Amino acid sequence: MIVPCYNEGPVVRGVLEKVREHFPHVVAVDDGSRDNSASEIVAAGARLVQHPVNMGAGAAYQTGIEFALRDPDAQIFVTFDADGQHRVEDVVSMVEHLRKSDVDVLIGSRFLGTVDGMSRSRRALLRAAVVFERLTTGISLTDAHQGLRVFRRSFAGVLDLKSHDMSWASEFLTRMSEHQTTYEEYPVHVLYTDYSRAKGQRSINSVNIGVDVLINKMLRGR
Repeated sequence: MIVPCYNEGPVVRGVLEKVREHFPHVVAVDDGSRDNSASEIVAAGARLVQHPVNMGAGAAYQTGIEFALRDPDAQIFVTFDADGQHRVEDVVSMVEHLRKSDVDVLIGSRFLGTVDGMSRSRRALLRAAVVFERLTTGISLTDAHQGLRVFRRSFAGVLDLKSHDMSWASEFLTRMSEHQTTYEEYPVHVLYTDYSRAKGQRSINSVNIGVDVLINKMLRGR
């Protein structure tokens, strides 16, 4: 499991301890945090990998995936947020489902499952993101920017995220489209707390992410 972390000191230890009750192999990437995130990761028993400076979520995910790929026994990869929004029970169900299915990628969907504490503006932005991703990647989802994703080693090996910021989620879908990756969505529960809402992306960042996605697609197409 890959868990990116940036200034999540207040919650990351509890999140990782719950995760490790079911998944002992956890790589937590401290993305240049300025708080005590690194020591909390170590205290939780996860494997700590550090960026010397903040590089962004996409870079943290790619670092964690590359680290995990060094283990030849790692066959199923999971991306999981450090802020407490996701449930470990959903990961357990998704991993079991992937093992029994023929698809390469499972993407969690809060809109097929349940979501608590989401603002109307956030819901509207995520709905718009679904349309944007369908137009730019050809991948049709109900929840295009969900951080909870489970995928096979074969896809992890070709993912190669270049987007350092939150546009990693869009690049993930682009890579799926390029490699004609088989996928399904899976219903999950997402909980927005006061803490996670305070850490969340501002609305204007959604515009910036969209611009980044289009620029990256043009550069990759050269």
